[in-house]
Amino acid sequence: MKPLFGYMFLVIGILFGITANSFAKISDGFTKLTPSILCILLMAITMFSIAKAMSVLPVGFAYSTYSGLTVVGVLVFAMIKYNQIPNLYATIGIILIIIGVVMVNYLGKLN
Repeated sequence: MKPLFGYMFLVIGILFGITANSFAKISDGFTKLTPSILCILLMAITMFSIAKAMSVLPVGFAYSTYSGLTVVGVLVFAMIKYNQIPNLYATIGIILIIIGVVMVNYLGKLN
């Protein structure tokens, strides 16, 4: 598989990861059937996509990008849907996560 497909699977994994985590909130602790099933199904697609991405991309790059951008995406979802605005410390933490993802992707050297 070519690296372009790895990036494509990585983007799919990030988008489905954000969606799956959003359904985890909506499922109310897996007590609501439809959101629970959607959460599990989307998480399976997420893990499949990340595994496919890791088959051609470095593991550190793929996983740090997936995890960092998924955290930021879920935070943005919570801000929009539930009006959960982070305080100063949470905002600084999110900024540090974004800086970390950028550093790993653009400054990190892999041997």
